[in-house]
Amino acid sequence: MQTALVVIDVQESFRRRPNWASVSNPQIVKQVGRLVDAAREKGQLVVWVLHSEPGSGTVFDPALGFVHPIEGLEPAEGEPVVTKTSHNAFTTTNLQQLLTRHGVGELVISGIRTEQCCETTARVGSDLGYDVVFVTDATATHPIEHWEAPAGRSQEEILADPRTLSTREITARTEYVLAGRFARIASVEELTGS
Repeated sequence: MQTALVVIDVQESFRRRPNWASVSNPQIVKQVGRLVDAAREKGQLVVWVLHSEPGSGTVFDPALGFVHPIEGLEPAEGEPVVTKTSHNAFTTTNLQQLLTRHGVGELVISGIRTEQCCETTARVGSDLGYDVVFVTDATATHPIEHWEAPAGRSQEEILADPRTLSTREITARTEYVLAGRFARIASVEELTGS
């Protein structure tokens, strides 16, 4: 069975947001880089997924120039780059066709945000019949405000609110809901041997 490493949304857009300082995994580029190097050494497909919101005027609007991999990560020649406009990497892209063309049966999921685009892609991938490996320590997220919290609060206010979900809680929840149902949870060390 062929394996593909899917690198989801590890893009400059996120570093331009005010909440980047509270990212759960400041080593995300290094961790994903280790997975990319190992996948390339094994001859596995590496697929780069970028999130785009054309015309939004946000950091995800390609017109602003931030919809590209974070410095330190670079697709190699021939590695596919797909651009999505939905949370998961399948619905608005040709990812499934690309994986089918390469005979892929197993997906290794990494990227930003753990509980959003990464988890959603893992769930959809599993439903489509792929074996999914979710590499939690090669994902990153940010604290999540309570849905009834007032808009426009500072990061300090968000972090001080006891209703805010911490990155630790988010990551644990993602592992709980994926493990044994949609994915196998793995570490960068386990997959790279280093």
